[in-house]
Amino acid sequence: MRSARLAAYLFGGTAALGAAAYLVIYLYRWQWQRTILCGVLLLVVEVMLLGLALLDRVGRLERRLREGDLRHEEARERLRQDILAELRGAPGDHRPAPRFAWLLDRRGEIDRTFVFVPVLMATGVALSGIAWLVERVAGATVRPAADRRLAGRLAPLAAPPGGPTAGASELPPGPLDTRRRWPRAAGWLLLALTGLGLFHALAELTETRPPERGGETATSVLFRVEGNDVDGDRAVLVVRQHWERCRDATAVPLQRAGLAALDDDLFAATVHPSLSAHDVHRLLGCLEDAAVDRMRLRIVGSGSIGASG
Repeated sequence: MRSARLAAYLFGGTAALGAAAYLVIYLYRWQWQRTILCGVLLLVVEVMLLGLALLDRVGRLERRLREGDLRHEEARERLRQDILAELRGAPGDHRPAPRFAWLLDRRGEIDRTFVFVPVLMATGVALSGIAWLVERVAGATVRPAADRRLAGRLAPLAAPPGGPTAGASELPPGPLDTRRRWPRAAGWLLLALTGLGLFHALAELTETRPPERGGETATSVLFRVEGNDVDGDRAVLVVRQHWERCRDATAVPLQRAGLAALDDDLFAATVHPSLSAHDVHRLLGCLEDAAVDRMRLRIVGSGSIGASG
């Protein structure tokens, strides 16, 4: 059972780390469909780990309750057997002398008279009445001098004039134990700096920059369509629809952009004028992030075309 639980935690932790890693990778590549898929998978794995932890805790609580009930039953049964044995006083039983031997007669049987118990109860009631009477008499005849003497004895323990905080500034400051504070503060500072650096790096990689063009005449992208039992006509239709969707993925609108089929599964796209490196990165990520069943686009190459080309 323990090995199965450890295996489940190990599997869930590995899946969560993988989903989180690919979430960051697909964010960097501008592949939003895969990013959403990894985010949902990470959320599902986290809920699964939380459910496993809760089930584990509830199971431990149930085991403790069952063990406690068993111990209570055993203790109750032992106490019952001890009381019965002491009251019976069976011959030949090597048990200590019964605690309530005064209840037994000469033959070892329980005496049914129970005379001692009423006498003991009556004596307790009489003593309680005498104590109550003494308390009432003492409360009626007490004098304030006793209170004054008690207050005089407690005078050295009174607070100083001006309140408990009077004269606190005159006390010398005690030494501060900074040996344990510095490592903790340094750890929190390092964690904050690491998180801030990761945030800035991810923001820089996925930032939508102002529109800018490249320095060349045009940018060309060559990609191949890979499908499973998909005919050529449908592949061409899917590629054109996906290309129209990716024309809005860049910061600069692709107004002068053409798409040509070089082969049954090989296509070339040309954009005038050329795009910046950031827009090329966004365009390639959008082309690879095809959300079509049984089809995907694989980038063969990309580059800039100069005036001489």
